[in-house]
Amino acid sequence: MATGVLPLLIGKGTLCSKYLVNHDKIYKVQLTLGIKTNTADVEGNILEKREVPKKILQKDKIEGALKSFLGKQKQIPPIYSAIKVNGKKLYEYARKGQTVEIASREIEIYKIQLLKIIEDKNQIEFQVHCSKGTYIRSLCEDIATKLDTVGFMSELERIQVGDFSIEQAIQIEQLKKDNTPYISIEELFKNKDQISLEEQRLHHFLNGVKLTTKTKNGVYRIYCNQKFIGIGVVQKELLKRDIIL
Repeated sequence: MATGVLPLLIGKGTLCSKYLVNHDKIYKVQLTLGIKTNTADVEGNILEKREVPKKILQKDKIEGALKSFLGKQKQIPPIYSAIKVNGKKLYEYARKGQTVEIASREIEIYKIQLLKIIEDKNQIEFQVHCSKGTYIRSLCEDIATKLDTVGFMSELERIQVGDFSIEQAIQIEQLKKDNTPYISIEELFKNKDQISLEEQRLHHFLNGVKLTTKTKNGVYRIYCNQKFIGIGVVQKELLKRDIIL
């Protein structure tokens, strides 16, 4: 049901996770109309079925519904999710048939575009660029409601996470090979400015000493004798070590 890009951090790369968790995402989504499931996806139990009038599948009506979701908004996450309420994950409540109040969360839809209408299956396909924390299952249900029906997410492909696109991705089988391509820490931060240190200052830097600098606040690639050392952070004209190879 769900495929696409999944960034995996290995070795020293795991230290980069704090820089990656807030990435926005782009998805290709298939929404099936006329059926509601308890999980809001194809793996759930059917709760309701409705006839889908042909007028619902008109291109103008669907495009209007999709565009109404552009911008910042509040979204209620699905109960079959790992969000914690009172120390328990929501899906634990759902599996026991318990009800719980779910707080809405602010999300943002940057772009949403209709790709295809499959009339004989009551399905639409669309692409959405959204902020971190957006639940596509909830978005599908909300779009169906906007179209005066019910629906569930029947397929999902994540085609981009931040700067990581599906064109860069490899199949999971390739991970077993010795020559698996990967993105280095240096390449990951290629858009950040660099700071070059002399060996004496590098020694202090590697030992955790904060170095004075006139550079502005931010994240920097650190070099010595043109060799990549790692990542440093400048705050209030002080450079401190962060990720060291």
